[in-house]
Order: sequence, then C-alpha cells, then structure tokens
Amino acid sequence: MDLHVRYAGDDDPEKCTARKLARFDLVDLHRSDRATPYGVVLNPHAERALSPADATETLVALDCSWESAGEARFSLPGEHRALPYLVAANPVNFGRPMQLTTVEALAAALVILGDRPHAERLLAKFTWGETFLELNDEPLRRYADCADSADVVAVQGEYLDRGGDA
Repeated sequence: MDLHVRYAGDDDPEKCTARKLARFDLVDLHRSDRATPYGVVLNPHAERALSPADATETLVALDCSWESAGEARFSLPGEHRALPYLVAANPVNFGRPMQLTTVEALAAALVILGDRPHAERLLAKFTWGETFLELNDEPLRRYADCADSADVVAVQGEYLDRGGDA
C-alpha cells in the first residue's frame, strides 16, 4: 500500500512523525493538495469510519498541528474516512483518546485494513511505537474483523460506553 502525507509543516519538526517516516522512505510527503494523490484520506471529521471494506492502494494522512486541524484543512480529494476510537501512545499525548500522531494514524489504518506487518514497520522507527499497538490491541483487532463502517461504529460505541477502557 502506498502511504502519502499532505504535510502542512506547522508543527515542531523535531517531533514530526511524518518527516521521520519520509527520511526512511516509508511515506511520500506532499506540500500541496494538488500534489497529493487521490486515495482514502484519514480525516477525523469524516462522516464514515474506516473499515476493511475501504481496501485501497493509496492511503493519505494530513500532518499538521492539532491546533490547526479543523475541517477546512481536510480539503484533499479522495474517500474521507475517520479512524475509530483509539488511544495515543506518543509522548506528547500519551493516553489521550483520538490525539494520534501521523504515524499512529497511518499504523492504525493499516491494521484495520489488514496489513499489520506494514504498521509494525512504521512504528518500529519510534521508541513508543510498539506501545501504541499494545494499548490498542483489542480495539484494533476488533475493528479489523468488521465488515463495514457501520460495524466499526458499533464496536467503537462499546468502547465509548465503557468509558474508553480498551
């Protein structure tokens, strides 16, 4: 699967997971919407949840600071999908739900889409990467077993009803 990142460049370059992935040739960075290829776009504002039914050859993430991650930033062409409930393992947002770095978002999407080995390769570049998979092991496995977006939303509802205890 081809991984692409629309890179806004408005966060701390030292902590930017997308830049690190690009240094290892694990993703392609794009500095404009026009240069970013069409694919499944990870968008927290999307109306549909990502599910295995969204199998794709091209996965796109937006890398920007959380302060500027409003809906207007997600104007990329493609099939927009939201990730379901997951907990961050990165040092800045550890334990916070849905405050994922770009690498966590891409890795979660890869697991849901059935490519856990690819997710593990991305996360291996970060000391806390394996922790992300450990913290979210059960929900990621359950989301990956879903048939479609409606099933993913139902599973997500169970975690939200339990107060997010994954």
